[in-house]
Order: sequence, then structure tokens, then C-alpha cells
Amino acid sequence: MSALQPRAALPAALRSRLWRATEQAAQPARSSGHATLDAVLPGGGWPLGAVSEILHPGPGHGELSLCLPALAALAREGRAIGCVAAPARPYAPGLVQAGLPLSQLVCVEAPDTGLALWSAEQLLRAEVGGLLLWADRVEAAALRRLQLAAEEASSLVFLLREGQAHREASTAALRLWLERRAEGLQLQVLKCRGAVPRGGLRLSA
Repeated sequence: MSALQPRAALPAALRSRLWRATEQAAQPARSSGHATLDAVLPGGGWPLGAVSEILHPGPGHGELSLCLPALAALAREGRAIGCVAAPARPYAPGLVQAGLPLSQLVCVEAPDTGLALWSAEQLLRAEVGGLLLWADRVEAAALRRLQLAAEEASSLVFLLREGQAHREASTAALRLWLERRAEGLQLQVLKCRGAVPRGGLRLSA
């Protein structure tokens, strides 16, 4: 068996596709609108075509503030934004102030998790640019289907779950813990495909 060749000895076309464990893996991404967060995520933002799971203590801890800059940018480009099973009716003036045109927003009320997940998959098949989904209990098979739908649509997908879900395994490409404090939003990267998880990030309130 021949010895492995140093990277420099490989053809240029192959060197550009080679990944080493000391490097961040290439990941199509979209800026989160938060420079501090973009700096630690592969590709410089939210992963495209993947599920980003945001865990929080409960509604109102800044989960929308975290997601809205990227979703608003997609909406301004004419992409529809899906909102499924929100715990409360979205506050329209706040969304408009954040730059998200209401004409680009598709809201779906779902009385149970099964219907919420089905609705999310249908919206992704309709090629929404971004999706917000609130669902605390998600089986592994359902999460894999959601991931596949996200890949096929190349969309931003945010799965918003309350904190007890951190005990469950997840196939999400990105997993964050979010908590609002007096000094701003506190973030911890629990899992990140292509990079080492980081903690202690603080975003402005």
C-alpha cells in the first residue's frame, strides 16, 4: 500500500476539495445578521439546506430576534417565509419594523406536532426561502424528513424548542442554546456541523 501523499503533492483540483480535521468544513450559509454569531459559524452564517435547532427556556427569550434579520433579507428578495405552530400570533408591527413584509409571510396554525411537521414539509416543497417551526417533541425519523426537505429546498429552517429538548439526540446541523438576559442575548453553540462548538456568545439586546 502506497503512503499517503502530502497535501501539496496532490493535483490542484483535488487539493481544493480536500478537508482536514483542523479546518472548518465548507457549508453553504446565509448571514445571520449578527456579526458575532457569523464569526463562529462555518460559511459565516446560518447553514442553508439544513435544520438549525434553537433551544430556549420558553417563548419570548429572543428566538425571533435571533432569526429575523436573515428571514427579513430573504423576504426582501421576494422569497416567502413560513411560520408554523407559533405559540402566539406573530406581532405584525414588530415584524414590519424588523423588515419582514407581511405579504411574504405564510402562517400555519397546527393543533399537534404531527400536523405542524407535515405543514413544514409542504411549505419547504413549495420552496419557501425560510421557515420557523415550533415543535418541542420531534421524533428522530420526523427530524430526518425535515432535514431532507430543507436540503431539497436549500432553505433556512429554524426549529424552535423549549430547553428540556436538549436531553434528546438531534440530527440538526446546528444546535444553539439561547437565553435573554439583561445585558443581551446569551448564546451557546451546542452542536455545529463542520466546526467545534463554542459557548459564551453575547448579542445585543
